[in-house]
Amino acid sequence: MAASPLPRSLSSDEPLRIAYLTYRGKPHVGGQGVYTRHLTKALADLGHEVEVYGGQPYPILDDRVALHELRSLDLFNDLYPGRFPAYWEFKSVADLVEVAQFSTGTFSEPLAFSLRAVKALRPRVRDFDLIHDNQCLGYGCVRLEQMMPLITTLHHPITKDRELEMNHAPSGSKRRAIRRWYRFVEMQGRVARRMPRIVVVSENSIKDIHGDMGVDLDKMRLVPVGVDVELFKPMPHVQRQPNRLITTASADVALKGLQYLLEAVAKLRTERDIRLTIIGKPRPGHSMDLIERLGLKPYIDFVSGVPDERIVELYAEAELAVVPSLYEGFSLPAIEAMATGICLVATTGGALPEVTGTDGETVLSCPAGDSDALAAALRRGLDNAALRATVGDAGRRRVVERWSWRHCAKLTVDQYREVLSFPQNVEKLRRNGRIA
Repeated sequence: MAASPLPRSLSSDEPLRIAYLTYRGKPHVGGQGVYTRHLTKALADLGHEVEVYGGQPYPILDDRVALHELRSLDLFNDLYPGRFPAYWEFKSVADLVEVAQFSTGTFSEPLAFSLRAVKALRPRVRDFDLIHDNQCLGYGCVRLEQMMPLITTLHHPITKDRELEMNHAPSGSKRRAIRRWYRFVEMQGRVARRMPRIVVVSENSIKDIHGDMGVDLDKMRLVPVGVDVELFKPMPHVQRQPNRLITTASADVALKGLQYLLEAVAKLRTERDIRLTIIGKPRPGHSMDLIERLGLKPYIDFVSGVPDERIVELYAEAELAVVPSLYEGFSLPAIEAMATGICLVATTGGALPEVTGTDGETVLSCPAGDSDALAAALRRGLDNAALRATVGDAGRRRVVERWSWRHCAKLTVDQYREVLSFPQNVEKLRRNGRIA
């Protein structure tokens, strides 16, 4: 693809050329994929040119946004998670690094992806004004930042995932395995401390990134994420199903709190015919074992791989949406649910109170990690149709007033332009021929 005309002024409103990195970008694997899809689309809407460099599972993008597939060994694919590749699959140093880390029990995708990104972008330094890294923070990002101006989005510190997984581990051997798996977190901390600007999605995440990863507060800027309020909107013609709950579980990890929701559903089923829709794939392991043990399998529907339009319909069919997380850096599922006008029940984990608002006004809230409290909050909503309607309407108003992807993109571009004005980055742009 040919480079765009050189910017005449760093402070002008001329379009920017952005190389966007996401090592896991598919929307159905979590919030980072949703962020990638909608932010890049909103940047294109504003007239900027974005090319995404992504690993498996690949992102789903707007037609105007080019995708460059940085193919990994895909060791954690859905069909064969944890597979060991055959010798003929090794084609690069990054492949060797990916398997070497994997062989020691460490999640190897961020480091390997960052090395692939260096190789892909090194010959294209004259084509882009800036690199936007979506929480890869592999050591390769240090090299990329030396080559081109770079900005990073850090949604929340993965130290919180590690802490919660360790706390829920049943044995010492399991805790040691978790510690090895999350060894990449130390790399992310070292890299984040060296980055000139970190975009963070909530005040709570800023506090935790500073405390857990040692990133200077003056390097971080708050840019809240958004939701498409024209897509995620009420569907009054759809009949809500009594006692139907809905939640999103993109990952079966302790941080998402699904265990406590399942326990709360089991408690409520002793008094009413509760059914739960889970947006996500059933995976063998802790939550599926718990579903079997609690006798909930006939009353739970897993839905995955469907378009956003169907997810909006699922929200319209339910009486309550639930976010049972122990910790959230922001929570896209929360604002997407609120945007549809459904009454949301959410814990107070992490940034959720900052996002969802005040209990009884825009959300029905309860403490995190307490299935009894969660059951009580759900019962409170199920028993009061007027309260559900009031909270649902107020929740949508909160989202419409505060969050949109266009607003997120504009604030992100403000950060791009500020970072491009740093003296060291002006020199990089001159060296790369992006400015005279």
